[in-house]
Amino acid sequence: MPQSDQGITHYRYMLIPRTAIFIRRGDEYLLIKGAPTKRLWAGKYNGLGGHVERGEDVLSAARRELLEETGLSADLWLCGTVVVNAGETGICLFVFCGENAAGEIKASEEGAVEWVRKEAVLHLPVVEDLPALLERIHQMKRGDPLFAARSFYDEDEKLKVVFAE
Repeated sequence: MPQSDQGITHYRYMLIPRTAIFIRRGDEYLLIKGAPTKRLWAGKYNGLGGHVERGEDVLSAARRELLEETGLSADLWLCGTVVVNAGETGICLFVFCGENAAGEIKASEEGAVEWVRKEAVLHLPVVEDLPALLERIHQMKRGDPLFAARSFYDEDEKLKVVFAE
């Protein structure tokens, strides 16, 4: 369908595609602690991932981001999606789970990578949606139904992550 038929109006926001990757090893997750020089989430733990570049599919983008940020490859599968309300523009976060990481862990300009126990996440400086996402994917395995969620800030400026039923 050509762009002129896509129904793009100022009443709808466009979505920026991003990936979030959670590599696990038992009860541990490979997380990145944001470099002190980062504009956003400096010093906070986050999942791996980033933008989907023009011409990439989301799985290729997740594999690329994983390699760039950690030096690793892994078996990845799509767990779900989160539509993030970011004002006039939204983010469509494609959440991947992964296991069987292979390679040598290395830090990147994004930050240092480390294995973190799931329970420790509640006691560390983390990005706001990390606990909700980890709680949702912790019991998931390849082949489980995908989840769908949305996130937004409520009237008290508190982040809400709502999973569809």
